[in-house]
Amino acid sequence: MSSDYEYSDDDGDYYDDEEMIDGTQDDLSGASEDDMDMDVYGGDDFKVTPKGKRKSYEVDYDSLSQSAVEKLVKEDVDYICSICGVDESVASLLLRHMKWNKERLVEKYMDNPTSLLVAAGVTAPEPTTTSAQSRTRSIDGSASRRSTRGATRILALGGSKTKSPTTSPPLSHYTPRSFKPKSDEPFVCPICFDDSSDLRTLALDCEHTFCSGCWNAYLVSKIRDEGEHSVKCMAEGCALVCPDPFIRTVLVPAPGAPIGDPTQEEDNRKAWSHFQELLVRHYVASNKRLKFCPYPGCTNTVSCPSAADKSSLTTIVPTVSCGARGIGGQMTQSQSQSGWGLTGKEHKFCFGCHIESDHRPVVCSVARMWLKKCRDDSETANWIKSNTKECSQCQSTIEKNGGCNHMTCKKCKHEFCWVCMGPWSEHGTAWYSCNRYDEKAGVDARDAQSRSRASLERYLHYYNRWANHEQSAKLSLDLYAKTEKKMEDMQITSSLTWIEVQFMKKAVEEVERCRMTLKWTYSMAYYLAKGNEKDLFEDNQRDLEKAVEDLSELLEGPIEPENIPMLRQKVTDKTVYVQKRNEIVLEDTAKGFLEGRWKWNASVEGFDEPERTEY
Repeated sequence: MSSDYEYSDDDGDYYDDEEMIDGTQDDLSGASEDDMDMDVYGGDDFKVTPKGKRKSYEVDYDSLSQSAVEKLVKEDVDYICSICGVDESVASLLLRHMKWNKERLVEKYMDNPTSLLVAAGVTAPEPTTTSAQSRTRSIDGSASRRSTRGATRILALGGSKTKSPTTSPPLSHYTPRSFKPKSDEPFVCPICFDDSSDLRTLALDCEHTFCSGCWNAYLVSKIRDEGEHSVKCMAEGCALVCPDPFIRTVLVPAPGAPIGDPTQEEDNRKAWSHFQELLVRHYVASNKRLKFCPYPGCTNTVSCPSAADKSSLTTIVPTVSCGARGIGGQMTQSQSQSGWGLTGKEHKFCFGCHIESDHRPVVCSVARMWLKKCRDDSETANWIKSNTKECSQCQSTIEKNGGCNHMTCKKCKHEFCWVCMGPWSEHGTAWYSCNRYDEKAGVDARDAQSRSRASLERYLHYYNRWANHEQSAKLSLDLYAKTEKKMEDMQITSSLTWIEVQFMKKAVEEVERCRMTLKWTYSMAYYLAKGNEKDLFEDNQRDLEKAVEDLSELLEGPIEPENIPMLRQKVTDKTVYVQKRNEIVLEDTAKGFLEGRWKWNASVEGFDEPERTEY
C-alpha cells in the first residue's frame, strides 16, 4: 500500500546546506497564561522563546531557570503574607505544609489559624497542664497576632523571655540576639555534653537549646544527606520546624562574624545552596504545570500547562527542552565552540511521564507499556512456552531432548505423545510419527503452542528493530568523532572552509534524531491493530528508515578528494529529504492521535478497549 505522504528523491529541487531546515524543532515555545502568571518574567530566566506557529507534534512550553522559579516562590510567599498577616518565614512554612496550595491554605487559616500553625510546625501545641504552663513562656494575644511574630528565637546561654521581633529580619542580616543569663547554672549541650563557659547556644521558640556546633552538623546532615526541606527541632518529639532565617544564620554567618574553619564554611555554603534548590524542587513537584529537568546537575524547570491534565496525554506527546545543553547544564569552552558529542546534547525529555527521553511519536501510555514488556520476564515465559510443553497429567514443564515422540513425565510417570499431547497408549506402535490429528485435546494443545510461538516471533521482530536503533543512538558519540575527523580531512584536501563542511555535522545530527523517531515507531507498531491505518503508518516508517540508512551509508563511506563537491551535494540533498520524511512520520502520527484514528490490539490507558486480532 502506498502512502498518501510519499516523497521521492526526484520530487524536490537540490538544496544547498545553508538552505537546510533548522533541525532543532523541539525548542518551540509559546507564551502561555496560567494561574502562576509566568509571563511576567523576562530576560535570561526564560531559555526558550516563541518561534512562530507550532507543528502538530509540538507543545507550547516555557523554560525557567532556578532564579525564575524562586521569583514565583517569592510571589506566593508575599501573597500569603498580605492575606494572612504573617511574616515571610511563617508564610514559607505554611506553604510547604500545604504543598503550595494558596487557596486551600487561606481557607484553613481563616477557619482555624492555631491548628494550621501547629500542624505546619510554626508554633508548639498549647500546654495542657499547669506544670507545663509554668515551664513555657506566657502567650499574649490571639493566635493570628501570635503568628505574625518570627517563628524562631536564637538564644544565648540561659536565654531570657524577651519576645521575638514582630517581623523577620532580611535573611542576609539575620543575626543572633544576646540575652542576660537567667541563672548561674552552667549549660551542658544535651548532644555533645560540651559545658564550656563561652559556648554559643541556639534554640527555636520551643526553647530546646543546643550548641551551635551540634545545630550546624544536624542541619548539614539533614539537608545534604537526607534532602530535607523542612527540618524539625533536634529535641525528641518536638514538631517545630526550623524557619529559613534560622537555617541561614546557622550555616552562613552574618557579615563581620568571626571566620571559622574554611572547609566547614565551604560545606555550610554548599548546604545552604542545596537547601534553596530543595525548596525550588518541592515547589515544582507540588505544581502539576511544572517539571524539573531530569538531567544530572541541571537546575532548570519547564512549564507546560497543556500537559498538566493527564487526559491530554492521549492526544499529545509533550516533548520539551529546559534550554540547557551538556552534562550538568553547562558546557566547557571547547564543547561550546565545537558543539559536538553527547556532552553538548540538548536537554530534551517528556513532560507527561518519567521517560527521560524524547519518545515521539508514541504517546506516554504506549511507551510505558512497551518498556515494561521489554523489562519484565513475560517474554521468558513466551520462550518456555515455545520450547517446552506441560505434562497433561501433572502440568510439569518438559523440554524435549531427543527425537522420539514418546514422552514420559519423570514426576508422575505419565506417558504421552509430544506431537499431539494425547495419551501414548492410544498410539499403537507409531514410535516416531503421529497420525492422530483429530483428537480434540491434541488439537487444542498444538494451537496454543503455535500461537505462543507466533507471539514470540512477532515480539522479537519489533524488539530487534527497536533495540537496533537504540544501540545506534548510543554509538552516536563514535559517529560524531569519526565525522569530525572527516570534516578536518576535507578542509585539508579541498578548498572548503570549516563553515562549508558543516553539512556533515548537520547530517549526523539528523540521522541521530531520526533514529530516535524510528526506534519508537516500532513500539507503536507492535500495539497497533491491523488495518489501513497501520499499513499507512508502516509505509511512512519504511520510507524514513530507507532514507536514514542511505544517508548513514553516505556518511560512513570513504571520502575521495576529487568527489568532495559531489558528496557535499548528495549529503545535503539527502539530509533535507530525511528531515522531510521524519516530519511526515511525526505530523501524521500526531494528527492521528488528535483525530482518534489509531486503534490498538491491547488495552491502552486512556483509549477504548481493542477488538482482539489474531496474529
